[in-house]
Amino acid sequence: MKQFFLSMLAIIAITGCTLAQQNPRIQNLPMYHILNTDSVNVTTAKLKKDKPVMIIYFAPDCAHCQHLMYELKPKLKELNGIQIVMISFVQYKMIKEFYRNFGLSAYPNITVGTEGYTYEMQKYFEIKTTPYIAIYDKHGKLVKAYEKAPDVKELVDIAKKA
Repeated sequence: MKQFFLSMLAIIAITGCTLAQQNPRIQNLPMYHILNTDSVNVTTAKLKKDKPVMIIYFAPDCAHCQHLMYELKPKLKELNGIQIVMISFVQYKMIKEFYRNFGLSAYPNITVGTEGYTYEMQKYFEIKTTPYIAIYDKHGKLVKAYEKAPDVKELVDIAKKA
């Protein structure tokens, strides 16, 4: 019985450690191609070097995404040293409305765009729900990824340390 208990404990510990690890595929900042709100094609190459990046994969009509933005908006000035790239799969018109409705033009560190129906980022991150957030440090290495909307205070704290 004691041996069975120790075996079960070992299995639980190994499983826990495995689940705690981030997906190794997303450890490096991905290459993306999006059409931004000014109808300009933007890629990862346009990012400033030596600055952290937060990628937010979202849908403008997603209630969780909208709620995240309502909570995040008062904190956006704290994130002015972080390049925030908001990527969606929806039509250009919808992202432009989202950008306007949330007043994101006031934040030069935020880029909003659509990847269209390529779903490259959705596949790269294996996204199942929105919003999905990945924070990369200034070297393009993953700091933290969230598969659903996190607590905004935690998100801001992690991003500022990136």
